[in-house]
Amino acid sequence: MKRIVLVRHSEEPGDDHVQTTLEVNGHAVTTAMPFKGEAIDLENVDGAVIYGGPFNVYDTDKHPFLDHEAALIEHCLDNDLPLLGICQGAQQIAWHLGADVGPVESGIREFGYFEITPTVEAGDFLDRPLFLPQNHFHTFALPAGAVHLASSETFPNQAFRIGKTTYGLQFHAEQGPAGFRRWQERRGAPYGTLGAQDRPLQDRLMEAHHEAQLGWFGGFVTRLFG
Repeated sequence: MKRIVLVRHSEEPGDDHVQTTLEVNGHAVTTAMPFKGEAIDLENVDGAVIYGGPFNVYDTDKHPFLDHEAALIEHCLDNDLPLLGICQGAQQIAWHLGADVGPVESGIREFGYFEITPTVEAGDFLDRPLFLPQNHFHTFALPAGAVHLASSETFPNQAFRIGKTTYGLQFHAEQGPAGFRRWQERRGAPYGTLGAQDRPLQDRLMEAHHEAQLGWFGGFVTRLFG
């Protein structure tokens, strides 16, 4: 049993595929929300997941809690602990390692279900293209020494690996139908913006591809965390 800390940037139910997979696998899962002032106990961490969120990763003066999350990233890197960054979390890892992060000049975004294609270096990370949930307009450059794992048509940097135990994913494979529907119904959902799919298309793609998404992602989380 490993002690896995889930770092969240909003108050979401714990029904995502990361948390449920870790719990099924018997790990001790705790949640920390540093944006609310909650501390991360680095002495009791055997692995970590940093979720997405609304914060610009470079706004550390405005959001000093990001420095506490950077300490967690450094702790996991220094001790070869499994670390998964999702969307903002992936951008935080990239930024911590010196890569550029931010919106693209065109202002395009991905909101919906988009095809993610493995690179030639992906190995057993991903062996075929999959349609996976997305909700972002920022992106990251690859940190020095990173292995590029996946891309999409609009955003070429969709996944990377540092060493053997640190992964950054731009897409939201952790998000099941319940979570994605919360995004669809949220005030300010970015329908009509450049790159966003309309809801009927999202619903059709969710129905068609969620089973494959869960099958792949559950296996990935199990391989990474045990």
